[in-house]
Amino acid sequence: MEPVDAALLRDRPPRAAFLPTAAALEGDERVAYWLDLGKRHYSGMGIEPVPLDVRRRADADNPALAALLRGVGLIYLSGGDPFHLTATLEGTRVWAAVTEAWTQGAALAGCSAGAMALSAGSPVLPGRSEAVTVTAGEANGLGVVPGLAVMPHFDMIERWRPGAIERFADWHPRGTVLVGIEENTAIVSRPEGGWEVAGEGAVWVIDGEERTKATAGDVLDLPGPLSDGDDGDE
Repeated sequence: MEPVDAALLRDRPPRAAFLPTAAALEGDERVAYWLDLGKRHYSGMGIEPVPLDVRRRADADNPALAALLRGVGLIYLSGGDPFHLTATLEGTRVWAAVTEAWTQGAALAGCSAGAMALSAGSPVLPGRSEAVTVTAGEANGLGVVPGLAVMPHFDMIERWRPGAIERFADWHPRGTVLVGIEENTAIVSRPEGGWEVAGEGAVWVIDGEERTKATAGDVLDLPGPLSDGDDGDE
């Protein structure tokens, strides 16, 4: 979403790094799609695109790829499989470079699987990633916003996977705040606290059977990221 990216890059270096890691299990064609999309999107904004073709842990431990993150203003994680993303990046040179850039002021954002991995994670999708095994009550994420669990495509998910919202809620430990984000919508953390809704759709805070709706411009009191850097989930 160009308006969100433009806001995240305001007063930051005009360089955007993007990782198609979450899509790696979907094959070369899908990875190429995300890389091409990032190049066209950021070039069209007048921003220098910095593609990081990280597909497996060996890539994520490549110091040359990690070095590309120096001086970026935004780091973006693509859609795909959130568990493959987490298992590939966690504890690697690239992830250390991501967190260093973020704590030094770069913005960190993700869409779909990228947003899920930045939050408390998600239940593993059967047949998708064998890198991580979880049981009910567990969800692996990268720990950037550990108190928040993001469900993207919230306006579509029940059509794709009936019962997904209930299962998603059951998978996270008590005390985790569950948030459903509709397509073409985002939440962006604010330096002064809270998350602002941006985009065309709605964001839903889920508490059992209760759902609280928020739309563009609304500010939600939700668990924040573990750093002072900006964070965006779509």
